Parts: sequence; C-alpha cells; structure tokens
Amino acid sequence: MGVRARTAVVGVQQVREAALRGRLRLAVVAMDASRHSLDKLVPLLDARRVNKLEVPSASELGAAVGRESTVTVGVLDGDLARGIRALAAPAQAGTGRLGRAPSAR
Repeated sequence: MGVRARTAVVGVQQVREAALRGRLRLAVVAMDASRHSLDKLVPLLDARRVNKLEVPSASELGAAVGRESTVTVGVLDGDLARGIRALAAPAQAGTGRLGRAPSAR
C-alpha cells in the first residue's frame, strides 16, 4: 500500500537517500541480507536515529511489496510507520527484533 502511495521506498539505495534527506520514519530490514548491504545501511540508520524493524527474510519482505526479494523498505509517512510498528510490536514482543533509536521520530 505504501509503495503505491509513494509513502514508502524499496531498496538499499532509495532507503539510504531518504535517510540522508531526513525523510525516513521507519526502515524494515531483512536480516538475511548480505553483510555488505547491511554494512551500507544499518550504520546510517543508527546515525540518523531512524527506527528499524528487523524481519528474518528478504524474500518475505519482497513479497510484501510485490518483489521477489528486497533487503529493505523505507517508510516515509509518520502515520504509516506508527501503524506498522504497532502491528509488529505484539508479534515481536520479547524478541528484541523491533529496533528503536534513542530519540526516534
């Protein structure tokens, strides 16, 4: 839904650009991504204090946005980001998988 409405971006480069421009509200990151991709993305997200939601599989994440697989999806809309975090929190309670930066938006 967010991709169609252009309130979300797909892929490492697009998510990095959104983070650098200060537009990123949430990043959903596949933890089975290559170390190289994660090394390009996660330090920037941490430095910019962007909330992260970790999911186990790039193929599952890709399927959610109509692709075969993707390393990351970035959410630009604050309301959509809050809704996704609210849906993910009960499913991941106690697992430590929902990452939140100290002074996140």
